[in-house]
Amino acid sequence: MSTDTTTVVLGDRPLTIDEVVAVARHHAPVEISDAAWGRVREARTVIEGLAEDAVAHYGVSTGFGALATTHIPHDKRTQLQRSLVRSHAAGMGEAVEEEVVRALMLLRVQTLATGRTGVREETLRLYLALLQRGITPVVHEYGSLGCSGDLAPLSHCALVLMGEGDVVVVVDGTRQPAADALAAAGLAPVELHEKEGLALINGTDGMLGMLCLAIHDLRRLLTTADIATAMSVEGLLGTDDVFAADLQALRPQPGQALSAANMRAVLSDSPIRDSHRDPAACTRVQDAYSLRCAPQVHGGARDTVEHAATIAGHELASAIDNPVVTLDGRVESNGNFHGAPVAYVLDFLAIVAADVASMSERRTDRFLDVKRSNGLPPFLADDPGTDSGLMIAQYTAAGMVSEMKRLAAPASVDSIPSSAMQEDHVSMGWAGAHKLRRSVDALARVVAVELHTAARGIALRAPLRPAPATAAVIEALTAHGRTEPGPDRFAAPDLAAAHLAVVDGSVLAAAESATGPLA
Repeated sequence: MSTDTTTVVLGDRPLTIDEVVAVARHHAPVEISDAAWGRVREARTVIEGLAEDAVAHYGVSTGFGALATTHIPHDKRTQLQRSLVRSHAAGMGEAVEEEVVRALMLLRVQTLATGRTGVREETLRLYLALLQRGITPVVHEYGSLGCSGDLAPLSHCALVLMGEGDVVVVVDGTRQPAADALAAAGLAPVELHEKEGLALINGTDGMLGMLCLAIHDLRRLLTTADIATAMSVEGLLGTDDVFAADLQALRPQPGQALSAANMRAVLSDSPIRDSHRDPAACTRVQDAYSLRCAPQVHGGARDTVEHAATIAGHELASAIDNPVVTLDGRVESNGNFHGAPVAYVLDFLAIVAADVASMSERRTDRFLDVKRSNGLPPFLADDPGTDSGLMIAQYTAAGMVSEMKRLAAPASVDSIPSSAMQEDHVSMGWAGAHKLRRSVDALARVVAVELHTAARGIALRAPLRPAPATAAVIEALTAHGRTEPGPDRFAAPDLAAAHLAVVDGSVLAAAESATGPLA
């Protein structure tokens, strides 16, 4: 577990994507501002006043969903809250990753700290303590339709506040009953009061948390894909002329300009490129699209990620609950919990991730085809026929790309009615977020295969030397695993090492050591 020591303060302003990642993935400390605690207490006073009203108020003195018209007497309201959380904690399947649950928890605590939900201070303090102590509820893969937000995942978290369900404790990574973990941490479970059950489970926090993590990861991966592209252009004896700034300016798409600038920077001062700069030394008129059009594809992906970041920013500034306590003290039902805005961009990102991976795999394949590699041995093999070289590494990349294309099918159009037709249109944002996480992971692996292949192809261009940035990247890859040509060896460890160099930032850092900061 890595730790970020910068404290994230909740309740006074929207969180940033980087703050979500810092708390979810790197266990940055978190606290709630004094002003936010005051707003929490004020909103709770409003709810307690409504609890005594003879008129029924949704979520305070009524049932939920299709049972919203059923009035609940005082003596059953505590049981109502327990029943709500227990019944909605109905997830199934594998446990989702700790960082996803921590992101979900952080975003729910942030909403509770706005003072718009009416939760009690005691309940919020316990939720905050779970984050601070590294006690993570076990949340399951299936259960959310993204209708009233991520009901089932959030309910599994709320269950822990009652001392029920299971958790994983960061200190030793063990899974244990929530009651035992709370007791060991010196924490006492709470008894939920009016409105608190809804306040704990009504929100888009799970899908939004996964969106934030994906945006953070895709930003780095797209820059790494630019580096891999430049190395492929270099190793395949392609041209960087098409990446010229004035050519890119003829189509002023912002992401395209950034990607082309990255590729120019990585290819700068390349002896391999200079070896065929004379037209007499190169008979090809144009490179294939997977080389020539990479800034256009990567740039479109970049711009899509930034659109998604805009939507995430709006959602991070939101206080989502139903009903909600307004600034003037009204308690109003609303539809802000519907996950459609988040679900749409989750689907969009899965599309662009698949497309960037598809182009990466095509560049890998060009290195292996003797008819298209411009003088490299078949499959970059040491003894073609006896050795298969990187033949099956390309198969692996192709298989992942094929799966990513299936994952790019949108989840957000697949609404399915629930709750006796009360919730008759749902977002499926949780499902969209989960398939995006799988797609982002696959993209990192596909780009790693390209980097490994390009490193071997460039080595085979010796005695020609690569660009300084390329040389630095190859050195970083070699520090993780083997990239040099030679007789066939166990391939999986080499590919795993390249993948690690991608996800831990080593490839990006190495390139920037020669180029300066890349976009």
